[in-house]
Amino acid sequence: MLQNLRRLELPPPRVLAFILAVFATFLLLEGYVILRYGFSLPPPGLSWFDLLFWAALVFWSVRVEVRLPLSASMSHLFLFALALVVLTPPWLAPLWVFLFQYSGNTWYKQLFNRSQDALATLAAALIWGLFQANPLYLGTLDLSAGVGIGLASLALFTVNVGLVSLVIHLANGTPILEVWRKNYGWFPISYFLLSPLALLLARAYETPLLGNWGGWTILFFLVPLYYSRFYWDEKVRLEQAFDATLEVLMHALEAKEPETRMHSERVADIARDLARLVYQDEAKAQEIYRAARLHDIGKIGIPEALLLKADKLTPEEYRIVQSHTTLGAKLLKPAEKVAFGPLVYNVILHHHERWDGRGYPKELAGHEIPEEARIVGLADAYEAMTAGRPYRPAKSSEEALKEIQDLSGIQFDPKLVKLFTQLWHQNPLWRDRQAYLEAKEGSVSRSTLPQLFSESASPSPSEPGQRTSGQ
Repeated sequence: MLQNLRRLELPPPRVLAFILAVFATFLLLEGYVILRYGFSLPPPGLSWFDLLFWAALVFWSVRVEVRLPLSASMSHLFLFALALVVLTPPWLAPLWVFLFQYSGNTWYKQLFNRSQDALATLAAALIWGLFQANPLYLGTLDLSAGVGIGLASLALFTVNVGLVSLVIHLANGTPILEVWRKNYGWFPISYFLLSPLALLLARAYETPLLGNWGGWTILFFLVPLYYSRFYWDEKVRLEQAFDATLEVLMHALEAKEPETRMHSERVADIARDLARLVYQDEAKAQEIYRAARLHDIGKIGIPEALLLKADKLTPEEYRIVQSHTTLGAKLLKPAEKVAFGPLVYNVILHHHERWDGRGYPKELAGHEIPEEARIVGLADAYEAMTAGRPYRPAKSSEEALKEIQDLSGIQFDPKLVKLFTQLWHQNPLWRDRQAYLEAKEGSVSRSTLPQLFSESASPSPSEPGQRTSGQ
């Protein structure tokens, strides 16, 4: 017995504490609702066959979930959970969601997925019940069902996604806004457009359209529901393909210019930290990080002889090297509408502009330069100074900082120089290039790091991660 306990897999203490807190909260609220509304199986108006049928739907919905990038998954569980909320007493839908989920994870992941899904469903059930007990009218029009299902679905989505995002953050430190951006930013429209279908499923089950049993209508709807998951799956695959393409492009550039190994990644790390201070917005900072990874992509079109030349470039050679900004924008132009937004092109095209207007390619000055390009330009300059080039030795971190400060208001935005100095004195990993390279040696890109939790379509976590039931 003691040996089994020692071998029991446990998450980090704070993650375990959070999971147990979610489970305890569900138990307390479920117990309260049962005491308030009374407990009877099967509940009035439903048979054991009805309960088993809906249990099978809950199990099936989670079984065909779609995996999300940051250790989460999504499924159609939310639809069946909301339909059960409409059909049954407030305590039954949460209990069924907790008991009849597909289980393929370690015990604590199962516990979290079941508990958070059930807690989200319970919130939806209480809101639905509130509108049934207190009808909402617009003149003679009863809005209770429509408003009730809308707010119930909102509550389910909010609780589900909130708990899943928080546990992912606790498990591996991924910022909550990044979890939202990567896993859910594209999802709410799809979720809320599908949510009214739950009310339709419940009403169709109560009023059979085929064979004197409402289940036939539900089974008929399973066909389009099953295939709708392929839209989500394709969206996730496109995101993963985007990240993979980004890595391939960076590796191609580093292979062409090995002297600047890890240049783009270090520039991106500096730019992201600086963007966090500027915007106080993790999603925006991550967008700038991605753009910074691509800022020099145009160098793929520059002859290696010029990139690696040890002597000073001639004016004509320098003009050719400068063209990497416009070449980069042209290179990625075909992906403008499907993969890259304006911010990426601003960074690629304008990261060599100067505050005094003597940069290239457009000779923009001051605030005419897009702010994201100013951020990446400063990060790029610091990285280049401390990395050195074939034609000049590397500067020390202190020397590079001093030069950037001296060029405040000349080459760089004074406000950004002040924020950069503040960051530099916090001694981030990127401050010293050699330390940065040693720390990154053999590391895996963040986009490929394994995650602990995942989400299911009903905003709920199901695997090493969390799941959302709205999915």
